[in-house]
Amino acid sequence: MKIGIEGQRLFRRKKHGMDMVALELIRNLQRIDTENEYILFIKPDEDDRVIMETANFRIVKPEGGFYPYWEQVALPRAARKAGCNILHCTSNTAPVSTDIPLVVTLHDIIYMESSYLKIMEGSGSLYQKFGNAYRRMIVPQIVKKSRKIITVSHFEKNRIGDFFGMAGDPRLTAVYNGVSEHFKPVSDQVELQRVKEKYHLPDRYFFFLGNTDPKKNTRGTLKAYSEFLTQTGSDIRLVMLDYDRVELEKLLAEINDPALIERIVLTGYVVNTDLPSIYGQCEVFLYPSLRESFGIPMLEAMACGVPVITSNTSSMPEVAGDAALIINPFKPEEITAALISLTSDNALKKQFITKGFAQAAMFSWKAMAENVLRIYGEMADV
Repeated sequence: MKIGIEGQRLFRRKKHGMDMVALELIRNLQRIDTENEYILFIKPDEDDRVIMETANFRIVKPEGGFYPYWEQVALPRAARKAGCNILHCTSNTAPVSTDIPLVVTLHDIIYMESSYLKIMEGSGSLYQKFGNAYRRMIVPQIVKKSRKIITVSHFEKNRIGDFFGMAGDPRLTAVYNGVSEHFKPVSDQVELQRVKEKYHLPDRYFFFLGNTDPKKNTRGTLKAYSEFLTQTGSDIRLVMLDYDRVELEKLLAEINDPALIERIVLTGYVVNTDLPSIYGQCEVFLYPSLRESFGIPMLEAMACGVPVITSNTSSMPEVAGDAALIINPFKPEEITAALISLTSDNALKKQFITKGFAQAAMFSWKAMAENVLRIYGEMADV
């Protein structure tokens, strides 16, 4: 069987959540499957050695500029030319006109939900708004025509089933994400110091992966952190990854706390292989999102031996189990109370670290790839 996998953004230098899922899927399929032939469709970019060709894995680089054109025109043309029996699109959308049987990884349908769209009216970047509009146009069509739809949690499977009227549809299945093998405690002091200096990390800090997407709850997290400082007089800083300073200043002005920026460290973009050293040196990892379909960073932090604060909403309790301190993300005072608990009760902190190691060990990319390979096999049997 000749299987095409879309990995449009995998050669770009700054890779994020869905990109890393696709990358780990491909890497693990290369380890476990020597029988099928794979064609990887990736847009040309600078990080072109992140995946290497092997005996049964070939890379094709369809040209094309704007993402919709690449996906709707260049990708199906290249897949048809390559003679693919299956085309797996890995990041929510897919070409609507192809006659090649489709597998689609539908990570979430947040952009279809009225509550989220209402929040986005007054926030979010132009890029995010365009992306959401494109998905709202494409996803309903793709759901109808896909042979298989993979999502990443049972919560999201139920959401998709209810929204599109396909509850119980055998085409829809949940396959958990995993944790990459390099996420583990770092004992090399030279490496820890290198990362600390590279990203200007303070001696004590909380780590928060906030961004301008409203679902990340950056506003509520900043309010909670500010109140933590007020109540405790602590010197613990807040480290934020890849957040624009101008946007942060604007947000802090909106919550009437512009001086808080002096307590925040903005790292810029962090190379994925540097993340374990950042997780491992933080006091607490903050993941109080309003809505997630899975939540890989929670497991990464747990695997690095860090206590996690996360939300009681959407998929997060499913993925975190009892290994994180669960709060209501709509109540900043609960986030504050959780921070105080973990920084003042060392026994509680150790308890969550121990549980976190066990929880993270339950999720692997190898298991994910094996499940996806089984789905490919089911399509071949049709």
